[in-house]
Amino acid sequence: MSREFRFNRVLLKISGEALKGTQDHGYDAEAVREVVSRVKRIIDQDVEVALVVGAGNIWRGVMGRSGGMDRVNADYMGMLATVMNALCLRDFFTAAGVPAIVQSSIGMEPIAPRYDRVKAIRALEAGQLVIFAGGTGSPFFTTDTTAVLRALETDCDAVLKATKVDGVYTADPMKDPSARRFATLSFDEALSRQLKVMDSTAFSMCRDNDLPIIVFNFSDPESFEAVLAGDTAYGTIVS
Repeated sequence: MSREFRFNRVLLKISGEALKGTQDHGYDAEAVREVVSRVKRIIDQDVEVALVVGAGNIWRGVMGRSGGMDRVNADYMGMLATVMNALCLRDFFTAAGVPAIVQSSIGMEPIAPRYDRVKAIRALEAGQLVIFAGGTGSPFFTTDTTAVLRALETDCDAVLKATKVDGVYTADPMKDPSARRFATLSFDEALSRQLKVMDSTAFSMCRDNDLPIIVFNFSDPESFEAVLAGDTAYGTIVS
């Protein structure tokens, strides 16, 4: 039975690590299929979904920089890795019967067409999954910023940040067992408490444009549908 959702169009931001499963790096087919299955359930209930994926399963710019690499080159390598992840996801979604397209912020024809806002919106309206790859096209920006930028450009109702924890806490729950989870949180409160929700650029863009952020644990198979329905037991809504 379909659930009643609060949002009609969302941008889902997932980490590259979600694709590697139990592998040290790269891809695990079952892990990728699990991501596809959860997103497909939402699309089948007429929610329009755009997606941004990180590159942590392949490359982290911070690793290159710590090894003495130039920051710009390291960031460009990360952008290229997100394109690889997007292409992987597109094929798995297509195999599952979900029409999906990839748009890259960096010209990569014939691998992937350039980002086009109008075409992206039309694809979403037609029930297609749109995967935005290549970051913002510029170094010094994270995939959090990419997610927020594309969400704003394509008129999404919210940004859903898939993490390993079920929301935003007063402290790191992995280190502090007394950490308390927030069900809801205002942008101003998150700032005053110095809570790490997203990187500062992405967070500021959401705050300035009244774009809600939902932080939730994607590893919980029920969480995606639950937070879309407004169930704060599965995540934190920052607005």
